[in-house]
Amino acid sequence: MKKILSLLVVLGLVLSMAACSSDKKASSDGEAGKEKVTIKFASWTLGTEKENNLDRQMIKAFEKKYPNITVKIDESISTTDWNGTLSAAASAGKMPDVFALPQIPLSLSNDWLMDVTKMTKDDKDFANVPKAVQESEMYNGKVYAIPYAQHFLGYFVNKDLFNAANLDYPEYGMSVDEFTKAVKDVTNVNKGVVGLNQPFSVEDWYPAAVNKDMGWYTLKDGQYSLDSKEFITGINLAKEFATNGYAYETLKDDQKANFKGENPEEVWMNGGIALKFDGTWGTTNLVENASFDWDYIGLPGGTTGLTNDFVGISKTTKHAKEAYLFSKWMSFGKEGFTKRMNIADKEGKALNTLPINADKEILDQYFDMLEVPGIKTAYDNLDNALVEPVKTVPGYVDARWEAPTGVKVGEEPNAKVAVLMDNIVKGDLKIEDYAKQLDQLADQKSKEAKEALKDK
Repeated sequence: MKKILSLLVVLGLVLSMAACSSDKKASSDGEAGKEKVTIKFASWTLGTEKENNLDRQMIKAFEKKYPNITVKIDESISTTDWNGTLSAAASAGKMPDVFALPQIPLSLSNDWLMDVTKMTKDDKDFANVPKAVQESEMYNGKVYAIPYAQHFLGYFVNKDLFNAANLDYPEYGMSVDEFTKAVKDVTNVNKGVVGLNQPFSVEDWYPAAVNKDMGWYTLKDGQYSLDSKEFITGINLAKEFATNGYAYETLKDDQKANFKGENPEEVWMNGGIALKFDGTWGTTNLVENASFDWDYIGLPGGTTGLTNDFVGISKTTKHAKEAYLFSKWMSFGKEGFTKRMNIADKEGKALNTLPINADKEILDQYFDMLEVPGIKTAYDNLDNALVEPVKTVPGYVDARWEAPTGVKVGEEPNAKVAVLMDNIVKGDLKIEDYAKQLDQLADQKSKEAKEALKDK
């Protein structure tokens, strides 16, 4: 009897330890366990508590699904100085567990990001994220960021303006020549109609539209080609649009007086702009407020500009698995995105992101809700997307905008790239005089940024 009792005691201890281990594992995997966990989240997508937008409703749904996890919105990270306040939080040892990333390379160089490669490796939902997106968030073969939202970049068309002028409106797959002709033919400034909202994006997409071996802003395989004939031709096309009255932002004040609205967005929504370069985040406003017939037509050359928002998990978090589970729920997870669509449908809201997960059930439900033919066509051609590198490529922000050029422009003795480029497009300077210098500067900034990350 004593032996039997001893065995029972031992067995009871083993079962008790197994139960504790099971509870602990359930909690670390984000399941509803006994241990209560709080994670902090910082993002510029949350709006106000009063607005109670989709992201805030998704947080509430997550907490209901996983009652052991509380998500606290970190208000200390300021939308007016995101990187500065993140740096302050890191220095104070108070980093949010999950936070939005303006640029992944910057966060990596600051040593803020956890390597989440092991978490994503066997995740079936992550496997459904487009390959181009997966590759864009990898550095030295490791995954450091999670795709939070997905958007297309390209042109939206006001079909009514073309129909009123008895013109064929451009559609997805248009050539550069068809696009150019459409911009010019539809423009009638005296009647308050102009082809484009702005000309400054042409230089980004044009090289790839005419040469498939080039990428966004010519960048391909880590190399820029800003002294190429493709880039120079694209800049000169943008200059033609800007200096000949084909783009609203570069019209003279007396010309703008012919339009209804105080800014390009108002003029577009009031039906004065035929083709607007924008991201698909703009569909929310169009679905809810546009009084004209419109569609998304992508970029000339039959490509789609692809841009993603990302979140990172803090390297110092004590709740990595819960943080990953939450990030996935809010972004690429099938269960979470399905919940997002259901909330949007119930609330009568337009979704604020395209699906990041290419699961067929998700896509079928999404495109039943959003009937925009051009966006569906673009999604079907996602393998040919042109990825905007601003948030993912080391050195790109400097190469495209921030690096000092050493060139005097107006009152600026050492103008940044963006200022120099804008003045070229406006017709004040010639690209031919600066293309080689810009190309060398871009490659230099790319090399410096990569060197800074080589040990990450």
